[in-house]
Amino acid sequence: MTATVTPASPRSASPTAAGPGALRGLARHRGRLIGAGTAVALVLGAVLLGGGSWPTSLAVDLSGPLGRTSDWIIDNRDGHPLFLYFLGHVSNIVVVSVRAVYLVLLALGWAGVTAAAGLVAWRVAGVRLALTSVAAFAVCGLLGMWVPTMQTLALMVVAVAASVLLGALLGLAAGLSDRMHRILRPVLDTMQVLPAFAYLLPVVLVFGIGVPAAVLATVVYAAPPMARLTALGLRGADAGVMEAAASLGATGRQRLLTARLPLARKELLLGLNQSIMMALGMAVIASVIGAGGLGDRVYQALASVDVGAALAAGVPIVLLAIVLDRVTAAAGERIGAAPARRAGLGWAVALVATAAVAVAGRLSDRLSWPDAWTVGIAEPVNGAVDWMTAHLYSGVPVVGGTADWAGRFTTWVLNPLRDGLQWLPWWAVLLGVGALALLIGTWRTAATAVLAMAAIGVLGVWAPALDTLSQVLAAVAVTLVIGVALGVAAARSTRLGRALRPVLDVFQTMPQFVYLIPVVALFGVGRAPAVAAAVVYALPAVVRITAQGVRGVDPAAMESSRSLGATGRQQLFQVQLPLARPALLLAVNQGVVLVLAVVVIGGLVGGGALGYDAVFGLAQGDLATGLVAGAAIVCLGLMLDRVTQPTERRDLTGKGA
Repeated sequence: MTATVTPASPRSASPTAAGPGALRGLARHRGRLIGAGTAVALVLGAVLLGGGSWPTSLAVDLSGPLGRTSDWIIDNRDGHPLFLYFLGHVSNIVVVSVRAVYLVLLALGWAGVTAAAGLVAWRVAGVRLALTSVAAFAVCGLLGMWVPTMQTLALMVVAVAASVLLGALLGLAAGLSDRMHRILRPVLDTMQVLPAFAYLLPVVLVFGIGVPAAVLATVVYAAPPMARLTALGLRGADAGVMEAAASLGATGRQRLLTARLPLARKELLLGLNQSIMMALGMAVIASVIGAGGLGDRVYQALASVDVGAALAAGVPIVLLAIVLDRVTAAAGERIGAAPARRAGLGWAVALVATAAVAVAGRLSDRLSWPDAWTVGIAEPVNGAVDWMTAHLYSGVPVVGGTADWAGRFTTWVLNPLRDGLQWLPWWAVLLGVGALALLIGTWRTAATAVLAMAAIGVLGVWAPALDTLSQVLAAVAVTLVIGVALGVAAARSTRLGRALRPVLDVFQTMPQFVYLIPVVALFGVGRAPAVAAAVVYALPAVVRITAQGVRGVDPAAMESSRSLGATGRQQLFQVQLPLARPALLLAVNQGVVLVLAVVVIGGLVGGGALGYDAVFGLAQGDLATGLVAGAAIVCLGLMLDRVTQPTERRDLTGKGA
């Protein structure tokens, strides 16, 4: 048969027919197009707009309205119906609840509390964690911190209960309603990138200094993870199970109680774990507004640069965090396993044993930890710090001391980076932010990032925000260099991974506030110590995510490269790292968010910029300064989150990229 060739019609050669290929070509060159467009826009901007910082004509002075709002709240706090019949009752409920829990802990005595911790850990997580829990509470007593530990624990119990309840209700609404999920998602996004310090000023203004403000700030800070994970668990319920329940005639309420919630148990317990860890970190920071307990001891010691006293109070915080983290994590891992025989009998035995130990302690009049059983570590620790200060702070031959390192880092890195960012024209900063967000996300991502950065200029804190941004960028760069290297090494070496795990566990469970203690002793005060504390705080998350991503590369790809004769170095750079790109981008995103949180707290140790404004506004009750700085921190965090968070985008043909 002879083939007949039909001439192409004009329509078949039209751009519409050839469109998809051309559009795919444009999608492949997306980065080059964005780069070229950015370069052209920079040239046009330089010609048309010139240079300079954010124009004052585009800034809004909020000091007047915020000052009047602050004055109204202060004047009406004791007489307005809103405060008398609602907020006042909320404050009283919080105070009564915390005091009731604290009195129960005191009534149990040190022996009863320690026994209860050990027995609960035994029933939930096994013998090893039970012994760890008993040892942790014993160390709190040995360090002379039993009463502050009980104060922090009482505040934690109330704050975690309230945050879990609030988060579960919000998560329930978002998990069952698409509309509520769309409404709550940006709110939870904003709350997640908002540093802890920014929560303090509004609650202090309304509730004053004391326990109510500390508890409510902790609740607001710790509720979002519970809400997110609850919604995730409910929305991710097995569709087959839900369809089977519906086919059996179950009502919506029955499907929720018998199918959705049981299927979401792991997510719910993970949300509880995350809420506990965030609440503990916030309870320590809330010591600035009169929370008392261990955080207050750390804050007072930090104010007087008493490293020994700060460490004596910081160790119990870390131990509490480790115990609570491990026990709740172990409980989550056991969900779904076959229930042990006579589980109810075991809990009954634990309850009777706790009561017996508490009664024995009361009869022997040993409710409080004996003073004779305490060990003072402040003096030897301060002696070690003095030695380090004398021998490492300055005057070290060749390499120089830690003070010299801090000075050089400030002179050679922080100052040029800050001056360079502040020298850039405001429109160039916005253009760069938009281009970077567009490279890894969508136009919506870019618009959000640009608007967040522009809002900082409108608030009138452009220069301090760029100062904070310079510290964040420097800290993130150091964190990524060290964290990615350690993560890759841990993924390729099982022995190193096992050795790093307990170190990372300790660093990851340590509240933000505690990191400031050693860096102040070693580096003094200033921006460099704030950056150093941020690096140490963000490093564990970057190492873990990197190691998990590299370790999770498809073994088939590794075997194929090995069969082709690739060396270990070639496998790392040509196979593992490219395939682990999503995990590496997630590590960058988490590193940025965590670094920002500590850089802001670095305002307490001379970090300056927005952190100093937030601390100053909190200390002076200046709502205008503190709230504007807090809002700018939120915008900066939102912008950094958007430019470092990959977003699924569609190419120009409509397909996922």
